[in-house]
Amino acid sequence: MEYNQCYFKKFHRDEFYIMKSSDIIKDVLSDGDMVEIVVRKTASKRKETRSSSESNETECVIAEDEELPEPASFVDNDTSIIDVNGYDLTLDSLIRLGKGEAQLSLSEETVRKLHETRSIVENIVEKGYVRYGINTGFGLLSKVVVESEKLVELQYNIVRSHCAGIGEPLAVDTTRRILALRINVLAKAFSGCNPGLVEYMVEMFNKSCLPLIPAQGTVGASGDLAPLAHLAQGMIGEGKMWSPKTGLGDALEVLAANDMVPYQLTPKDGLSLINGTQFICGVGAEALQRAKQCLRTTIVINAIVLDILEGHTSAYDERVHAIRPHAGQQRVAAALRALCNNTKYPSEIYQQEKHDVQDPYTIRCVPQVVGITLDTLNFVEGIFTTEMNSATDNPLVFGAGEGQDIEHADIISAGNFHGEYPAKALDFLTIAVHEIGNMSERRLERLCNPTCSNLPAFLVDSPGLNSGFMIPHCTSAALVSENKTLCFPSSADTQSTSAGKEDHVSMGGWSARKALTVVKNLENVLAIELIAACQALEFKRPLRTTEPLEAVYCLVRSKVEPYVKDRAFTPDIEVVQEMIEKNLIWDTVAQYLESDPLWDEF
Repeated sequence: MEYNQCYFKKFHRDEFYIMKSSDIIKDVLSDGDMVEIVVRKTASKRKETRSSSESNETECVIAEDEELPEPASFVDNDTSIIDVNGYDLTLDSLIRLGKGEAQLSLSEETVRKLHETRSIVENIVEKGYVRYGINTGFGLLSKVVVESEKLVELQYNIVRSHCAGIGEPLAVDTTRRILALRINVLAKAFSGCNPGLVEYMVEMFNKSCLPLIPAQGTVGASGDLAPLAHLAQGMIGEGKMWSPKTGLGDALEVLAANDMVPYQLTPKDGLSLINGTQFICGVGAEALQRAKQCLRTTIVINAIVLDILEGHTSAYDERVHAIRPHAGQQRVAAALRALCNNTKYPSEIYQQEKHDVQDPYTIRCVPQVVGITLDTLNFVEGIFTTEMNSATDNPLVFGAGEGQDIEHADIISAGNFHGEYPAKALDFLTIAVHEIGNMSERRLERLCNPTCSNLPAFLVDSPGLNSGFMIPHCTSAALVSENKTLCFPSSADTQSTSAGKEDHVSMGGWSARKALTVVKNLENVLAIELIAACQALEFKRPLRTTEPLEAVYCLVRSKVEPYVKDRAFTPDIEVVQEMIEKNLIWDTVAQYLESDPLWDEF
């Protein structure tokens, strides 16, 4: 049988690893591996919407025979190059690196700085000065001085002993982000590691040789020790590793297949690899990026639902929000004014409805509730941008001042590894985006409830014979309830570790993982509401909503047919959730609003 691509599904449902048609099965699969063979086809894609003057209905114009996009986990060797220096990595760049859309490089200036701080470590080793992490034990054992002939063994020991993670392995995209972040931190040149180590990590990243990292085991101080130790484990040729060329296998074999050999650790290298908040940031970055897309999507959905439930646009009046001038509130209100009935994009539905004196809060108060979510996400992104470009190692190596010799350099043991900043930020994110789900589920209930919507019960003809959206609403309620339990801030907890030496920790790893879980649940909650909103529009025909919102309707209808009678909902929810994850809902309306600088704020 001929096929264009075979997807090798591994780790969790969001990850697809590509095998080429020329691959030999025994080279890329192990006994017991599960594979899904997908025959690639062309896909119809929504390009624009037009209205027919005669029928007053929406015509959806389709472009045929357009290739499906490649899965995000595929690494294309013809990618752009991002120079890492520890100072200017952005969230968008990190997401691209995770998807394999860019490779890394080190500038000559960065390498020079690495050599400069490395010379300080080498001088300490040569002179026999006692400095934490270079020639001492770790944590409570920091008072133990290690003999010079065992300094290399010390570095291997810390990597091996800290490989104590458990749970499901991280996805490929996540591991790429963590590796990129660790490279960026070391490139800042305050760790004192061997420059060759950073160059090795860049080669490993560019070849996508990715160690298997269990998801559980970090307390977020002293850094993400366990997961970063598993990252380092692969570099020394131990543990499991994945690459596009080999699939999952022993690290030693994967490195060899990619023309690499295990890295030989030198003094300070092992400790430099495992101290920092890169697990928290690597997982949290995905939660933040997807949360931003959920926020954009909920604005669009609310605009559709306002039309269906005969809501007022007056609650979004610019004057209202000017006298309570929170930035996010004003921006969300402005977005709603641009999408709802206005002079540029009139809505026939809105203009023929009879509006109540006051709307329910889930329509009227969207700028106030979603606005603070927007402000929270912007705050979190600011924290993350700083954290991603911070030296989070311990100890830190500071060069001598100008005109001073190397003896005046400082090795300082401090606490930049503590994950409280990103942990707190992600707990804030979790609480903020959960409110989007709260409001979405309540609007969905109003759409399904005929006493609120004046539409057929559960948005289907012949209710009773058909159950319609009865159970999708239950699914939404279940997900929202689950998210409520995940909103307790894990950074409010702490457990003393390392025999009391590390007596306060951030629990930031759990902050990151549960934040991502909440966002994924939210995507499904919004997908259900959007499908229901499009279904409700069927009962408003032949009237049309605004042109941008009709374009969203057509996008959904390109994959999800109207519900004429009962059928399984899960496949439709999954396809619309993917649209939300890929930001397609927002992209669809943004093309109508390109001239408005407002959209730069989202």
